[in-house]
Amino acid sequence: MSDTDFGYQRVREGEKRARVGEVFDQVAPRYDLMNDLMSLGLHRLWKAFAVSVARVRSGERVLDIASGSGDLARPFAWRAGPAGEVWVTDINRRMLERGRDRLLDVGLRLPAVQCDAERLPFPAGHFDCVSVAFGLRNMTHKDAALAEMARVLRPGGRLVVLEFSRVWEPLAKPYAWYSFSVLPWLGKRVAGSGDAYRYLAESIRMHPDQAALAAMMERAGFSAVEYFNLSAGVAAVHRGVRLG
Repeated sequence: MSDTDFGYQRVREGEKRARVGEVFDQVAPRYDLMNDLMSLGLHRLWKAFAVSVARVRSGERVLDIASGSGDLARPFAWRAGPAGEVWVTDINRRMLERGRDRLLDVGLRLPAVQCDAERLPFPAGHFDCVSVAFGLRNMTHKDAALAEMARVLRPGGRLVVLEFSRVWEPLAKPYAWYSFSVLPWLGKRVAGSGDAYRYLAESIRMHPDQAALAAMMERAGFSAVEYFNLSAGVAAVHRGVRLG
């Protein structure tokens, strides 16, 4: 087993999976509150934009990977309607349960599967759209995960990736100060774990930038890959079409 990154650290691949799991076990109870606080509510606009570019239509099959609180799955289900189907998955059981409960609170009973995005338990060509919001960054083998997303999409199906990305250069220094000073402080006081949000800041720096992620998607079998910078590149939405 080889080494991989866990933030700025190098760890064994199996250790990363366990440590990422510990991070989300710690933050799950305050996950939604922290998202609002650390992004000043902007994550809601970013997710709404990702939903809009996914272009889910009535009757379509959708897979939401690393679904977390279900913020994308909920509008996808409304758009797909009773003739469609929306599946939610997450590798972390506590996050999956939180998302399932929040969806039930708004009257949505969606199939939920705890699984690794690098080994999806779905047949090839089953979905019209696959989404992943703020989850790709935490995956050990991003190329393998993207290849799996391509495998379960039908030819012509869409992949939408919402992720933190490379901020506009003039904002890099204040953004770094906020990421490494304010976020851990906030995480310690609100979520009870400064280390979890220090990992968040480090993992963003280790994640491929906009152009590099677009190239990875192309290598995984996607065409017409494009990306949209949000909030000066703090986040970005990538969209690609599964090749036939």
